[in-house]
Parts: sequence; C-alpha cells; structure tokens
Amino acid sequence: MLIPKSFVLTLSLAAAAVGQIAPRPHVLVLYTDDQGYGDVSALNPDAKFRTPHMDRLVDEGMAFTDAHSADTVCTPSRYALLTGRYAWRTRLKRGVMGSEGAGLIAPGRVTLASFLRNAGYQTAMVGKWHLGMRFGGEMGARDWTKPVEDGPADHGFDYFFGIPASMNFGVLTYIENRRVLAPASLWTAKKPNAIAIDDYRIAPPYSSTREGWNLEVAPDFEDQEVLDRFTEKAVDWLEGFADGADAEDRFFLYVPYTSPHKPVIPVLEYQGLSEAGAYGDFMMETDAHVGRLLAVLDRRGLAQDTLVVLTSDNGPETTYRERLRRHDHASAGPLKGGKRDLYEGGHRVPFVVRWPAVVQAGRRCDEPVGQVDLLATLADVLSRPLPSGAAEDSASLLPALMGERYPRPLRGPLVHHSGSGYFAIRDGKWKLNMILGSGGSLPPRFVEPRSEELAPGEFPYELYDLESDLGETRNVAAEHPAVVRRMKREITRIVRSGRSTAGPSVANDGASWWPQITWYPAEN
Repeated sequence: MLIPKSFVLTLSLAAAAVGQIAPRPHVLVLYTDDQGYGDVSALNPDAKFRTPHMDRLVDEGMAFTDAHSADTVCTPSRYALLTGRYAWRTRLKRGVMGSEGAGLIAPGRVTLASFLRNAGYQTAMVGKWHLGMRFGGEMGARDWTKPVEDGPADHGFDYFFGIPASMNFGVLTYIENRRVLAPASLWTAKKPNAIAIDDYRIAPPYSSTREGWNLEVAPDFEDQEVLDRFTEKAVDWLEGFADGADAEDRFFLYVPYTSPHKPVIPVLEYQGLSEAGAYGDFMMETDAHVGRLLAVLDRRGLAQDTLVVLTSDNGPETTYRERLRRHDHASAGPLKGGKRDLYEGGHRVPFVVRWPAVVQAGRRCDEPVGQVDLLATLADVLSRPLPSGAAEDSASLLPALMGERYPRPLRGPLVHHSGSGYFAIRDGKWKLNMILGSGGSLPPRFVEPRSEELAPGEFPYELYDLESDLGETRNVAAEHPAVVRRMKREITRIVRSGRSTAGPSVANDGASWWPQITWYPAEN
C-alpha cells in the first residue's frame, strides 16, 4: 500500500508542530499482561472494580478505542511493540518462547530502546522480558556466575531489572543488567491457588532435588512479591534520573508487569475489595502500582513532558468466561473471544496515551491502530528518521495525537495473529479471518481452503463488518465476495513483501511459506 504524498506532508507538518510547541518528551510505557479491554473501568461502565489511576490516564490523555496488540500471546506481542515488526516474520510462527534460548530480537535490529538511546535518551526496563535470554550452562548444571546473554542489555536498555518470562516457565529469579542476583538453585512446580479460578502459585516450599519438579527457582523468589519489587525498582530508577538529570536529559522507561496474568495473587491488602473475585482484586492492585509511578512523575515535575503509554500484550485469559458467569464482569468488554483468539477479544486491548504538553485531555481515536505503531510514532515525534530495515510494520500515530486533520485511514491494514499462528486482516470496517474458527489453542476447522469440503455458498473465511457487528456474530463472507478477494490479495502482499509500510520488499526470516498461511499453496 503506497502512502499518499499528502499523508507524508501531514506527518512532517505534525512533527514540526510538536517541535514548536513542546520539548521532546520523556517516554514511559506501562505494559500489562493479559488485561482485557473491559478491565479498565473508564472503558467499561459495567466493570465490577475500579481502576482510578488507569482511568486518570484515559481522562487526561487519548484513548484509542480500536487498538490492537500485534499478537494474542506474550512473546510475539512484546517483539512487535519493541521493534515495530510483526513477530510472525521471525522464526516464531506460533506460540511463545520459554524463559531461555536464543533471543528473538536479532542482533542489531532497531528497538524502541536502541532508537531512543541513539537519540540521547537514558533507557531502562523493569519487568518481564519473555523474548529469550541465555544463562550459563544447562538446566541442572548451571553456572549462575556467568553473565546473562541476549537480554534487554543487548537490545538498547542501559538498565534492566526483572525476570526472564512468565512465572509458569523457569528460570524464576531476578536479573539486574546481565547478572543473576540469586542463583536459581532450588526446584518447584505450579501449585494450587485456592483463591482464583483455575490457577496456580509459585511459592515456597521449594525442593533441593530436581525429581518431580520442572521450574528452577531462587530461594528468595515468591510470586506475590513480584509486582512490588518491579514498582520499587522502577520508582528508584525514576528518582535517580530526576536527581541527576539536566534540563535537556530525557528518559525511556519500559515497565512490563506480570499482572493480571496467572498466577492471580493479590496481596492481602487488596483481597476482597472488588466485585470480581481475586482477579478484580488483582487488577485493583495492578492499578495501584501504575498510580505509584504516575505519582513520581507528579512529584518530580516530569508529568507535563512525559508521554505515557498504557496497554496490554493481549486479551484476557480463558478464565474470563467463568468470571463473567460468576461475577458478571466482562474482561473483554463487548468483544468476542479472549487470549489466543483471532476474534477481537484476543487482541483489541486498552491503549491510552497521555502527554499533557501536546495531547488534549479526554480525547478518543476510534480508528484501527496497533502497538506495532509505537516506534514510528516516536520517530515522528522526535523528527528523527528510522534507519533502513527497521520498523517494517509501524505507522506513525502522531497526527491523531496532535488532533490534526489527516487523510484517512490513519494507517494501512492491520494483520492479526492467533496463539496457534493463524491470520486475520483488518481494513477499515472489514475484518477477514483467514480460517473458520478462533485460531486459538485448538486447530481451526479448516487449515487449507479446499472448496470440496465446503457447503454450497460457504467460504473458508470469516468476514465481519465491525461497524455493525462488533461482537462478530455474523459471517458475511458469502455476501461480499469482492471484499474477501480484495483483502485476501492485501494480506498476501503484506506477508510476501516483508513489510506493511511503504518501501522496497524485504525477506521474512526463515521459510517463505509455513502451514498457517492457509490461503495460498506452498508452491506459490
């Protein structure tokens, strides 16, 4: 899709206007884990708990009401957020990574952190990485004194404190920069969590022997302390920056929390506060941690010039169904599906940007946008061109933030991707799922569009008009064959060309075809 010259001119004018009315911003990205669109009370009037600090960001910033994570599970969404490139272009065609292994971000690839560091920013990350890192030795024969390789410190972050991945994967210990703080010398496994729906704990007692256990854990690690450890470190880093900063210094802080992802483990102070069980309590606790970071910005006089992004890596875990039944709380709001699904509940997530110096308070943007767009947006904000071969799927959202008139659509088509690796494409009001079914954990009904398997008049795709059918209740593919053909051509072009932005075609990593590209045969 070629970008019109008028659109390029509008972007240039918007970037110039930012430079005239505001200094380059500090950047704080708050990334929650498995938080659905309906889990921010300002976005869901029927929520069974309140999120006052997240609501404050909505009230004081811009809420993107049709915003999407680039995938429906952890690792690929994080990759796209940081690189501006869809993760299915890498070797990871489905699912997530474990706690260790060769990093998914290739050496030298531009990330939010490396781009902003090259622009003079101090960069830090506190939280869950989940993009691969390597430890000394093999499981059961570790050398914990060796530096961690291929982690955040190798991809643009000056400082890192956090854990390797989700807590259902080992290794469970804290890492600072390249150093493991406490050897994961003990063993554990998931244990029952009585207060939450279909849940587990990572908590002592731990075992000194491996037999029957599959998670490596440090003696001082306990799941219920993780959020507080993250917030304390993030607060300390922000305070240290403020103490030593000159007027022109800028920071980028990325805080990917582990909540409300399982284990759902609100501390005692928050238990019983919501009307949505332990999950609602945990969301209220998560919101309080967001509030602690916003309070630092206020106290240190940083809020006016800080661009804060709040969003989530995918929709809510499948426990949302039972939560709706028990507590009448819809974590996905009015949307169909949840985590891992191609349906909207899997990837339409909260996405709020507050930047008081530029963004008018209380505004909304109802156009389809993606987390993958953050890198191009910040490049535009800084009037700093992206290097060649970077952010192939990222489009600038600066015109929307500025409140300027701009040619619609704000960006080209978005590609959605399920937990098991299947595709959908969104273009304007139309959404085309390239399979029948959610594409989540279970195989879809069809993995190849073989016409002989279809009933008369049936298409091997699902087409939805989201303007009139946000809940995706009626597949209208058979009624709009021209739309199906057009969108099929468009997603084919996006996949094959290696990019969805303007520019020369580039190669995807690895094979040029893989089984989840169901709509055209391997020989093509």
